Amino acid sequence: MVGNGAAVQVGILVATVAGLWIGARLLVDSVVRLARRFGLSELTIGLTIVAAGTSTPELVVTADAALADLGAIAVGNVVGSNIYNLAFILGVVSLVRVIPIERSLVHRDGVALVASTLLGAAVMFDRTVFRVEGTVLLVSFVAYTAYLLLTDAGPSDTDPGPEKQGIPTALTERVTFRGRDAVLLVLGVAVVLVSGDLMVGAASTLAWAAGIPDSVIGGTIVAAGTSTPEFAVSLVAMRQRRLGVSVGNVVGSSVFNVLGVLGVAAVIRPLSFGSVALESIAWLIVVTVVIVAALWTGRQLSRPEGALFAVSEVGRWALGLLGLVG
Repeated sequence: MVGNGAAVQVGILVATVAGLWIGARLLVDSVVRLARRFGLSELTIGLTIVAAGTSTPELVVTADAALADLGAIAVGNVVGSNIYNLAFILGVVSLVRVIPIERSLVHRDGVALVASTLLGAAVMFDRTVFRVEGTVLLVSFVAYTAYLLLTDAGPSDTDPGPEKQGIPTALTERVTFRGRDAVLLVLGVAVVLVSGDLMVGAASTLAWAAGIPDSVIGGTIVAAGTSTPEFAVSLVAMRQRRLGVSVGNVVGSSVFNVLGVLGVAAVIRPLSFGSVALESIAWLIVVTVVIVAALWTGRQLSRPEGALFAVSEVGRWALGLLGLVG
């Protein structure tokens, strides 16, 4: 039987998921419109601007958990979000449409994804991420992002205009007033910050009350909640046949989570966590390598492959639940 206190915390969790989605969409819509003015290509916008925008909930929640000395939730959120992004979101998106992949995304960004995952796993191996290690992660992220921006060829002459460039901003497109994007950017950041703080508080309260390890809560409920913007943006972009944004968003967000989010959290406060998270870290390595290998060999993600990845994530959640019950 669920007590009134637990019911309130569950309600807060549900509300914060909605808040994170709305806040991230406001942020992404405004930033993408600003990025278009610089003539960036669709894939680069997906890998950088959209990826960073949709990963803002992970950044806020993980940093907030670090400030509260909840290292298990911080690490669990990063690792769980990446598994959810790669296995479930890419899997479901491929069920909507078979995903052909650009060569640069496979060769350049696929390698970056595997390398960042292995680097993140290496610094987490001893179950503590120190400030120096966090700094290394951050420097790696800045270098990768700078490389993307400096080598971007920009949109071709046949690319659609800014208003049809394929980045889904329909949520705020009808809102028109002077300084719109600046106001929406600030509003989006504020909504994400408040929602993220409330989510960490509710998740940690539920975990302590139910005797559930923080790393499990962080790697499942919190991870899925903070990945809601990636899911929404990827689905909308895929329905509009904008593969660069849809897939680039997931890959870019995954790189950003490991290098940027984990790096920022560790710089704020060294992160310590239990051995339970090591299993999730090992599974993240497997998922990342298998998905990149599948894309490298076939340069597309088919519906059967996508279904297999999505089912694997559902199975991971089910096994985790059974482990808790048992």
